[in-house]
Amino acid sequence: MGHGHGHGVAGAASAGRAYIRRLGAALALTAAYMVVQIVVGISSGSLALLSDAAHMGTDALGLGLALAAVVLANRPGATQRTFGNYRLEVLAAVINGMLLFAAAAYVFVEAIQRLADPTEVAGIPVLITAVFGLVVNLISLRLLAAGARESLNVKGAYLEVMADMLGSVGVIVAALVVWLTGWVYADTIIAAVIGLFIVPRTYVLMRHALRILMEVAPPEIDVAGVESRLRSLDGVADVHELHIWTITSGVEAASVHVLVSSDDRIHPVLDEARSVLSEVGVTRCTVQVEPITHDDGAAGSRGAPRVGTDKA
Repeated sequence: MGHGHGHGVAGAASAGRAYIRRLGAALALTAAYMVVQIVVGISSGSLALLSDAAHMGTDALGLGLALAAVVLANRPGATQRTFGNYRLEVLAAVINGMLLFAAAAYVFVEAIQRLADPTEVAGIPVLITAVFGLVVNLISLRLLAAGARESLNVKGAYLEVMADMLGSVGVIVAALVVWLTGWVYADTIIAAVIGLFIVPRTYVLMRHALRILMEVAPPEIDVAGVESRLRSLDGVADVHELHIWTITSGVEAASVHVLVSSDDRIHPVLDEARSVLSEVGVTRCTVQVEPITHDDGAAGSRGAPRVGTDKA
């Protein structure tokens, strides 16, 4: 009997290890300025600024998860946590996603009320705050630019900040309109637009996190296709118990039993099977290769449901 195991990298997150300080600095700037936006938004009566604060919250979430992925990926797990602390990132994403949905709902309800009963907005404080918010975004982009070229994890955070620049520009436009014309509806309309921008991004985040918690196969991996490729390997008689799932963002895992027609094909099939899994993006795998004469009791379970092979 032959057993194989794949040693993947610590995860896609570890690729950004060199950028921990830059991620931390960008997170600190974003989170601090989100608080400033909330304070000024409440005091000035600007719903657009409050909406952009929620939008900046998505940036803080993205940066925080990117930083957590890097830090936690390099911390040893306790004895009973054999996958370390990876899932903490996913749980944080679910919790923050729920908070962001609540923030978006608040913006929509408040916008509807303000359309019926407009609220006075102090244009100049909002304009000054929004301009500084744009500067914070530009600084964060500069901090993350180098890492975005080398790490998918950092690139995700970079794109989050870039998207928030649109929100800052929108608030600047609304503040200028209110200041120059006194048309307060501009603030409400921009707030609703930013809220609409938050919802789909948060939905995608939540959907991805829930897929991971449910151990559904990654959408970009064709499980049936992988099984077909394994079956086509020279000397393979059967393939069963193929499971592919995501441990955390960017870290895909797999396990599979492969039956071979002769003992001399055990090691070649092991190497080829691991190569197939690596090609589809699996960084951690366990491949159990057995001669066809071996009875591991799996025959009766081949018709059972396979965890993580459904497409959600």
